[in-house]
Amino acid sequence: MPTPASFTFGPGQLFRRVLSWGAALIGVIAVVASALGWWLAGANGLTSALIGAALALVFVSLTALSVWLGGKLSLGGFFGVVLGGWILKVVLFLILVGVLRHANFINGPTLFLTLVASILGSLGIDSYVFLKARLPIEPR
Repeated sequence: MPTPASFTFGPGQLFRRVLSWGAALIGVIAVVASALGWWLAGANGLTSALIGAALALVFVSLTALSVWLGGKLSLGGFFGVVLGGWILKVVLFLILVGVLRHANFINGPTLFLTLVASILGSLGIDSYVFLKARLPIEPR
């Protein structure tokens, strides 16, 4: 049986836990991917791993921020903020990929695998924290 310390109480604690655990995981992934990138592709692998981890951290933080801000609004406002944040992330990602695609200091596989590991890890953390949350339901 889970202990009360493993539960999350309240939306503030929920988002703090998502952001702190996500940042810690992405930090660990950045260190591991940087070491592997350096070993397999030299300085370009190291740079690519750090850029991939930084991109993942920014996008994970934007997701949590948009859901947190949207949670303070009506249902229509919530969907507007979350959808707007999603569209912003897609446009930023496409611009960054377009810019980084032609950079000579990028190792594509290292960047891609770092992004995938960071995104899948953060999705796992989001799911775990949400499943452990004990949030009150208040009628409006």
